[in-house]
Amino acid sequence: MSRIGKLPIPVPKGVEIVFEDATLKVKGTKGELTQGIDMRIGLTFDSERIVVNRKDDDKKTRALQGLTRSLVANMVEGVTNGFTKTLNIVGVGYRAELKEDILGLNLGYSHPIEFVLPKGISAKVDKQVKVTIEGIDKQLVGEVAAKIRSFRRPEPYKGKGILYSDERIRRKIGKSGIK
Repeated sequence: MSRIGKLPIPVPKGVEIVFEDATLKVKGTKGELTQGIDMRIGLTFDSERIVVNRKDDDKKTRALQGLTRSLVANMVEGVTNGFTKTLNIVGVGYRAELKEDILGLNLGYSHPIEFVLPKGISAKVDKQVKVTIEGIDKQLVGEVAAKIRSFRRPEPYKGKGILYSDERIRRKIGKSGIK
């Protein structure tokens, strides 16, 4: 039995839900999201909650029930509150700057990196070393943050690089010089 898939999803005031032709559209104050729903999964909803049901008891269908419930819950959360990821830039001379929808990064390479933010994603730069990624689509926010982090992953000896704000780097000891 899927424990997560059976939980109802509360729907806040001001959120519109439309489900037709295996496509779910959720519209809220921050924007609108669309998600395709597998034919083996059914949705029942009213103005207060959404319940995800499965049409058979197959193993794949049980897994899809939990996945669908999580995706729908993230859609509802995204259109009401939105999602954020914060990245910290650590290193001498490492910095970021934002010009319209282009994030410029100086990360110790011979050239600056210019990253164009995708549609639906906004960023804020604080004191040139803290980048906050915001958007309504949780998956897209995570992908953009991971892509920016991949430009200079944190290294374990000095701890330099781009880190998530809640990430801790396990530091290694360098060469001791004693045999």
